Amino acid sequence: MPALSQLRRLAVNIGGAVGAGWFAVASVRSVVVTPSPIGVLLVVEQTLFVGLFLFRRPARHVSRRSWDWLLAFGGTFAGLGLRPIGVHAAWSVGADLALQVSGLAISITSLLALGRAFGFVAADRGLVRRGPYAVVRHPIYLGYFLVQLGFLLANAAVWNVLVVVLSTGCNAGRAFAEEQVLAESAEYGDYRRQVRFRFFPYIW
Repeated sequence: MPALSQLRRLAVNIGGAVGAGWFAVASVRSVVVTPSPIGVLLVVEQTLFVGLFLFRRPARHVSRRSWDWLLAFGGTFAGLGLRPIGVHAAWSVGADLALQVSGLAISITSLLALGRAFGFVAADRGLVRRGPYAVVRHPIYLGYFLVQLGFLLANAAVWNVLVVVLSTGCNAGRAFAEEQVLAESAEYGDYRRQVRFRFFPYIW
């Protein structure tokens, strides 16, 4: 059984790395055609995902609740539903780019801070307190929100609003699921008292 468990874990990690690699290649192709700082940061982010999937440490506990897995998939992939449609208001020019670059920078910095503790679904791979995790408990999801909000400013449409609401809602639920798994650790209780906010400093 331990060998079977290791094979299953290896298969999941390789599958995640291959999926991230596919997105990384697509981002590289996009940057070659239309160079942009957002495109370059997306390449960096997706390349990090490849490495983290391959080298992350085994989890002490992984949620087996179907709902937690659905939240993880929704929070990760719902943003792919965003479309370049709608209105780009004059007042939002510049703000949209700043939000997307800031969001990607937060996500990349958070992934580097996570290191081998990286995970996809709610799990316990050890507690990280450094970097953005010293400010909020789920900085990657804050990064996702800022990227999507920036895109929404540049492409104001009802469809895109619904996608951002769905993605953010899934990531909020995902945060609760992760905290439920980690709540079994006394160390995490201390961390929650020290870092009070989940996504937004001084707000929530």
